[in-house]
Amino acid sequence: MADSPTILATSGGYAEHPRLRFAFGALVPYAVELSGAHGRTPRVCYLGTATGDSTDSASQHSEAARLAGLELSHLRLFAMPNVDDVEGHLLSQDVVWVGGGSVANLLAVWRVHGLDEIFRRVWESGVVLAGVSAGSICWYRGGTTDSFGPELRAVTTGLGLLPYDNGVHYDSEARRRPLVHRLVAEGVLGETHCTDDGVGLVYRGTELVEAVTEQDGKSAYVVRRVDGAAVEEPLEARRL
Repeated sequence: MADSPTILATSGGYAEHPRLRFAFGALVPYAVELSGAHGRTPRVCYLGTATGDSTDSASQHSEAARLAGLELSHLRLFAMPNVDDVEGHLLSQDVVWVGGGSVANLLAVWRVHGLDEIFRRVWESGVVLAGVSAGSICWYRGGTTDSFGPELRAVTTGLGLLPYDNGVHYDSEARRRPLVHRLVAEGVLGETHCTDDGVGLVYRGTELVEAVTEQDGKSAYVVRRVDGAAVEEPLEARRL
């Protein structure tokens, strides 16, 4: 278990592989490192709720975990939870990794199953909460999403473990940055923490303590409202 509640919120975690659909990038083993797991095979639980618990995605994550030497389990909620004790299963993990997809649908399904309350207890217990894209936004108050259609818009129904908003894929999707700036300037989003692809943000409790990256030349950013305008502050990301 981590010494304090820990979240690694990312726009990465995956790398190319010549035989597999993907391998895990440096952010996934870093999440394990943050958990303090040692002397045994690290336990990681993958949640694919944001893609409707796609069996293809689950299989691909299992292959990547095998390659990385991780003991990977899956928490599926469709068509019913695949474990008797959801909270107990999550509490037995070193890391929870949440995949990308529809963050709006993910949050709705999680609330139906009480995971909004469960995840707070899991986080407070020292299990590292981590993920990519939708699996990053979910831990915040909200952020920007294409969950509702091709036009990006705000989502404000996040779990709120972190008292900020979140901008993912900041460098790879051209509409993300200007929308974050507009929503912050309008007050729809509050202080927003953003990541280029390949970058993760580390929080101890609710304090942002570090930005890390698995790719060269990538950064993180904090966008705040100052005198009615959005002001962006770059954060140097440490190369993993």
